[in-house]
Amino acid sequence: MFNTFTVKTHSRDEMIEITAEVQQWISSQSFNSGIAVVSSKHTTAGITVNENADPDVKTDFLRRLDEVFPWDHPKDRHMEGNTASHMKVSTVGHAQTVPVQHGKLVLGTWQGIYFCEFDGPRTRQYTVTLISS
Repeated sequence: MFNTFTVKTHSRDEMIEITAEVQQWISSQSFNSGIAVVSSKHTTAGITVNENADPDVKTDFLRRLDEVFPWDHPKDRHMEGNTASHMKVSTVGHAQTVPVQHGKLVLGTWQGIYFCEFDGPRTRQYTVTLISS
C-alpha cells in the first residue's frame, strides 16, 4: 500500500507535524501490522520523528540547524544558493520508518512525525509505504 500526500509550507525553515494525517490514512487502509515508511520526495525537505508536546523543541531544533548550517556561507558554491537546505536534509534524513501494530503507529508518548521544510515556502509531497509483517 502506497500513498502520496501534499503539504504546503509557509516559511523557509519549518517543521509540520503529519502524524495524524499518516495515522488517518493507515486506518483507512485497514492495515494491521508491519511498518510505515514515511519519505520526502525532495532534496531540501526531510522527515523526522521528534517531540510533539513542547513547541519550543521545534524552535530550538531549527535554530540549532541554522547555527550548524548557516544559510549564507561565503564558501558555498551551489548556484541555487540553498546549500544549507541540502545539508540539513542530509542530517535529518529524507525518510523515517515507524512500526505499526493493531492499525496504530507505534510512537512514544511525546513523539510525532514531522515534515521538515528547509527551503520554503513551497508545495511539497511526501509518501507513505505500508509493508506488512
